[in-house]
Amino acid sequence: MEADNEAEEKGEEAISELHDEIKRCRRCRLYRTRRKAVPGEGPSDAAIMICGQSPGRTEDREGRPFIGMAGKLLSELLRSIGLDRQRIFITSTVKCFPPRNRPPRTDELEACTPYLEKQIEIIKPRVIVALGNFALQTLIDKKLNISQVHGTIYERDGITVFPTFHPAAALRLPKVKAYIRKDFERLRRLLIEAGLI
Repeated sequence: MEADNEAEEKGEEAISELHDEIKRCRRCRLYRTRRKAVPGEGPSDAAIMICGQSPGRTEDREGRPFIGMAGKLLSELLRSIGLDRQRIFITSTVKCFPPRNRPPRTDELEACTPYLEKQIEIIKPRVIVALGNFALQTLIDKKLNISQVHGTIYERDGITVFPTFHPAAALRLPKVKAYIRKDFERLRRLLIEAGLI
């Protein structure tokens, strides 16, 4: 029990230090236009991690991930399969808001990927839910497309990676919303089999 508490404290300290570094980061041009970097939030020993694309306007203002409209849908999807958002670590491939909400550029992704890799190394999640193409391609393979592989299960260094559409796409396209709901039902079954819900 004492060893568990010690490991948890070390994990929290490591994540806190990493997040402080991210908040001061100047590795790419996005630091010039961001209000607040958005490292991510959640338990430092979370069994489940969710990774999106990049912060939006609301996240940039508040410094917290997935709290805008897409975040509300994500929270609803999590509740629908019996998951408490507080038990999950939520982050993005890019930790700063790209101007005008444009997609992240290759050099921005490359500058930020080491931060995501370090988060994974510290947290050691058993399952990562990759939301959208950027998360999928960063975590698995640049040649993959979310439209073709959503709901497919991948393994990455002993971690299960489950790609699905980004909730922002589901807000724009009713067809995608139907797909993401089916994917989350599949995710629920996967998590039950893994003993995580």
